[in-house]
Amino acid sequence: MSSALPLLTADLPGTGGSLRADLADFEVEELPAYQPAGEGSHVLAWIEKRGLTTIQAIRLLAGAVGVHERDVGAAGMKDRHAVTRQLLSFPPPASPEALLTAQVDGVTVLSADRHPHKLRTGHLRGNRFRLVVRGVTSSADAAAGRAQAILDRLAEPPGSPNWYGEQRFGAAGDNAAAGRALLSSRGRRRGRESRLLVSAYQSELFNRYLSRRIADDRYRRVIGGDILMVPSGGMFATSDPAVDQERLLSGELIPTGPMFGHSMRAPEPASEADGREQAILVEEGITTADFKPLGALAPGTRRAIAVRITGAAVAPVAPDAIQVAFELPAGAYATAVMREITKE
Repeated sequence: MSSALPLLTADLPGTGGSLRADLADFEVEELPAYQPAGEGSHVLAWIEKRGLTTIQAIRLLAGAVGVHERDVGAAGMKDRHAVTRQLLSFPPPASPEALLTAQVDGVTVLSADRHPHKLRTGHLRGNRFRLVVRGVTSSADAAAGRAQAILDRLAEPPGSPNWYGEQRFGAAGDNAAAGRALLSSRGRRRGRESRLLVSAYQSELFNRYLSRRIADDRYRRVIGGDILMVPSGGMFATSDPAVDQERLLSGELIPTGPMFGHSMRAPEPASEADGREQAILVEEGITTADFKPLGALAPGTRRAIAVRITGAAVAPVAPDAIQVAFELPAGAYATAVMREITKE
């Protein structure tokens, strides 16, 4: 995530300091959509991993219990440089006993039970984060106060900017460029990896859209043509921005931005929202139809431009360190929130 992206709380002082001084300082726990049923042909395993990506953990555990990694299900991808807990599903012949006794460096299977079906992407309510910021630039008490003030601001509707974090773009930051190459048929498609690369390109364009919306004072405003999202996830096109503006300010709905694709729902032609999206496509020299050869890799969708933070708490944990805890819905990045808090 580029440091050039605007801060919504630029007028509030940050805490300074750094994240991830130790793996245990960045803790993520999945909030599952459901628990194992206790019967069925699959196995849901609750795992803890350290210093591994979710894909690496899947590969290691799949090898240990004799199944193909492509048949292992995960609701979401979790950070590598962290201690994370999440559900994974394993097909036959995996058994709860085999998973509980698997010896895999960096992964501990905390529980395992039978379930009827594979875990699918998005089958989670969200994630709980407990993050330690070390080396704050004031006393821990003062830093905790600053962090709380920022969280209070971010709680104002529509919420905290729903940026895609740097994890989305790869260690070298070049995943979006590789995804763009796939769009123009200059790249080689490689299954799950291709999906990640194309998604990185879509994510970069979404971040650009959101950045401009903030810069142009359109973040907390409903504009003509906006596709709006309600808390249940349903979407509709605004027919009266003035009426919907009141609903935005009361927390009833959030504007969405484009994850460009060949079947993405688009704003009304010639509306302000449409003009903003078309400007990005023109800059890239593409149209949404250019995503069609990628088929299921890039149907496109819409993403809320803001995310609501719940369960926030801040506390000093050392003379120069604070812990910040909060919950985010699935698909939102804690690093986007912490960027506002630390201003680093």
